[in-house]
Amino acid sequence: MVKSVMIPRLEHTSRIEQLLSEFPVVGLLGARQVGKSTLGRQLAAVASATWFDLERPRDLARLDEAELVLEQIEGLVVIDEVQIRPELFPLLRHLVDRPDRDHRYLVLGSAAPELLRQGSETLAGRIVYHVLDGFELGETGFEMWRQRWLRGGFPRSYVARTDAASLRWRRAFIETFLTRDLPALGHGTPAATMRRFWTMLAHWHGQTWNGAEFARAFGMSQPSVRGYLDTLAGTYLVRVVQPWFENLGKRQVRAPRVYIHDSGLLHALLGVTGNEALEGHPKIGASWEGFAFGAVARRLGARPEECFTWSTHQGAELDLLVVRGEERRGFEFKRTGTPRRTRSMAIAKRDLRLSQIDVIWPGAGCWPMGEGIRAVGIADLETAIPRLESG
Repeated sequence: MVKSVMIPRLEHTSRIEQLLSEFPVVGLLGARQVGKSTLGRQLAAVASATWFDLERPRDLARLDEAELVLEQIEGLVVIDEVQIRPELFPLLRHLVDRPDRDHRYLVLGSAAPELLRQGSETLAGRIVYHVLDGFELGETGFEMWRQRWLRGGFPRSYVARTDAASLRWRRAFIETFLTRDLPALGHGTPAATMRRFWTMLAHWHGQTWNGAEFARAFGMSQPSVRGYLDTLAGTYLVRVVQPWFENLGKRQVRAPRVYIHDSGLLHALLGVTGNEALEGHPKIGASWEGFAFGAVARRLGARPEECFTWSTHQGAELDLLVVRGEERRGFEFKRTGTPRRTRSMAIAKRDLRLSQIDVIWPGAGCWPMGEGIRAVGIADLETAIPRLESG
């Protein structure tokens, strides 16, 4: 039997502990199987917390009389898969507002829109959210970027004994999500239709969203196919990057760019079986762009609403623009061993008023490529790319 590998997620643990000291309710959100329950159980063990897993019939039945049960519990309460019982949110507001108790709740969920809506409507000022992605390069080691790129960041996929075992897990994840998880979240889209959409989106990975083209391919309206996109984005399986535009006297693209969130799932959907297949695949450049985009955003500590893409109808573009307050950072992602300065980079640097653009390439090593433009190897992110100022 192969021993399981435990990769500590110390930064996430520390952050959640901090949030629990400041807010009565913390929502830990992320895709299915990304490690929320494992992280929650580690926190619960330290805090001697009471645990409810709403996918277990016994725990679900225990909360049939939720108010009676929860009001008697002292200390931290962890509720896993809270989206199964959204009616708990108003009760949590009542419990945390009681002056005679110091309740703390950690709620875990896999569906962003439903949980965010419930939380904002009923727990305004009482809840804060923390999103858990797959393993980051800072957790696996920046030198392990090749494995992380091929297999993605889902824990069981990343630590699998072989690449083949990892691929089997990812294929099983896709099947389970389509046939079980989506219906459980209340989505009535047939599994075959969503699989076709997800696969088509994988081939569109890294491009500007074109609702009209997807609508023609599926023989339905643009709002309908946009609903499919929103479903996958709301379950943390697709990244939708909004465009940045400002008054520059140029026609700028105002449609978002779309990526499959996890590189391993992208490769499974594209039929990529290993490193050799990836090297020969026509989407390898787009795959690198999405992988490096996520690695840089996580290294910076950038929130999704701080990350933008930028392009003009004249051809200038920037893969990633990160904006926090007055701070702006620009990044390009090039799958080449010899990245070169381009006219597009110079235009983006000038028009967006960037002091520097970093070009992220697959390897190790940093060097200047001209005034305010430098090459940065993916293995050097930790030392070359400072985190954003707090905000």
